[in-house]
Amino acid sequence: MAFDWSPVFLSFKLACVTTLVLLAVGTPLAWKLARMRHWLKQPLVSLVALPLVLPPTVLGFYLLILLAPKGPVGQLVQGLGLGTIPFTFPGLVIASVFYSLPFAVQPLQNAFESLGDRPLEVASTLRASPLDRFFTVVVPLARPGFLTAAVLAFAHTIGEFGVVLMIGGNIPGQTKVLSVAIYDHVETLEYGQAHLMSAGMLVFAFTVLVTLYAVNGRVAVVDKS
Repeated sequence: MAFDWSPVFLSFKLACVTTLVLLAVGTPLAWKLARMRHWLKQPLVSLVALPLVLPPTVLGFYLLILLAPKGPVGQLVQGLGLGTIPFTFPGLVIASVFYSLPFAVQPLQNAFESLGDRPLEVASTLRASPLDRFFTVVVPLARPGFLTAAVLAFAHTIGEFGVVLMIGGNIPGQTKVLSVAIYDHVETLEYGQAHLMSAGMLVFAFTVLVTLYAVNGRVAVVDKS
């Protein structure tokens, strides 16, 4: 049986789109949480981290309720003439963004908090605007956090199973990602294909982590020098 590359390409596409969305959404959220000095901070941090401890099927179930044609969000989307969300690629992206949110927000928040107030105070004395201070001071100093967030979000999206299965189902070429394809092969006793895909994901995950630690270690050495 010829190897089916479509789940691999679909997973890669999903991971790329999800990572970009998470960086766009997670950066201001992480910055807000890092600067917040309110009692609501801990509840909000816990809410962002909820996918870390919540079973993926539970998150997928409630997302399905919200996004279904009769759900509140689903009805709104249909009213705007955008069609349905479940069992589509946009549905996979939405589910992946929610499920991988803490993997993007937490590294960024830690990086922002480690900067302290001193660099921003110095930039403020030079009459830099808040937006200018963020992009010229915060972003360069927090680049290890951005790298960690991007890599972890990408890798985590590649390995998703429960939440994408609940929202996307198992439609070849549309929502059948790599993890779902492995599950299919195991169910049909096609262990050769399952071994091949699983080994590929194992090598990918190990390579990602080794590269991440190596690059972050090199960046830390450069920053100290």
